[in-house]
Amino acid sequence: MAPPINDVDVYTQDLGFIAIAEGGELVGLNVCVGGGMGRTDNEPATYPRLADVIGFCLPEQAIEIAEKIVTIQRDFGDRTERKHARMKYTIDDRGLDWFRTELERRLGWSLKEARPFHFESNCDRTGWTSGIDSSWHYTLFIENGRVQDTGNLRLMTALREIARVHAGDFRLTPNQNLIIANIAADERPRIKALLEEYGLDERPQLSVLRQNAMACVALPTCGLAMAESERYLPSLITRIEAILAECGLAEEPIIIRMSGCPNGCSRPYVAEIGFTGRAPGYYNLYLGGGFHGQRLNRLFLENIGEEKILEVLTPMFRTYAAERKSDEHFGDFVIRAGYVREVLSGRTFND
Repeated sequence: MAPPINDVDVYTQDLGFIAIAEGGELVGLNVCVGGGMGRTDNEPATYPRLADVIGFCLPEQAIEIAEKIVTIQRDFGDRTERKHARMKYTIDDRGLDWFRTELERRLGWSLKEARPFHFESNCDRTGWTSGIDSSWHYTLFIENGRVQDTGNLRLMTALREIARVHAGDFRLTPNQNLIIANIAADERPRIKALLEEYGLDERPQLSVLRQNAMACVALPTCGLAMAESERYLPSLITRIEAILAECGLAEEPIIIRMSGCPNGCSRPYVAEIGFTGRAPGYYNLYLGGGFHGQRLNRLFLENIGEEKILEVLTPMFRTYAAERKSDEHFGDFVIRAGYVREVLSGRTFND
């Protein structure tokens, strides 16, 4: 994870590393532990949690640190109760200071103090970007990660044709998009021509809201799903887009995520607006997550359908448009305006 973009949602991971660069060179990594999204409705002992930054290490020390962290969870993780088995509960039960002390005991040396860093967003940067080695990369938006030919959008065909000529590699992003990576400078015109041929080079019809939204697969693929997600979110986004346009917020990058159950595979608990499925057509609505994944959201309404969702969000968007501060993100606004209280830790998520 390289600041200022938190496009892997590093705080939602059991173990994560934040790259620290100085003068364009990697000098080390901040170590994060204890993230996790899974929870169960009506069981307050389960909750999402954000990872804590516990220190700094050199690049060559990262693998040893990862191995020792895995052994701590192996030795102290709860194997008697599956819903209490994640590292986040091991840390909360025993304390972060205990965890760091145990890690350093196993390492035989101490982590250094975490280095300063700054995140601005957890969204992908779509389109062309240049690499540090003169190569090029193209990040392609794929709605909810589904590669298929649909109507005039021949996405699968386009990627197949690009794969026939591309000498680099393809990378899937944690935001469900795809990077055509390591494009040599002399190869770029050929890739660009194929993107243009299939209408994938510029897609101005896609709002920033849609490009930053994400859903899990849910029904019919996932046996845990209680409601639609991947197949439903695009139509809900369309209705929300119309409301935002009326409010003058069409270009406002609000983060929306939806999961078909409370397990949170699409990381809805760090979204500014999050949905988790309760039954076909009904969802829990969460508000107040951080724009770059730095804060959990809080339950606002339970078990509501589309009309109720739009009924409560519409006046909220209007108030946001009229009363927001300069550069204030929606998740920050709903806390300041009193719609929800800020979640300060995973343990207070269900309060």
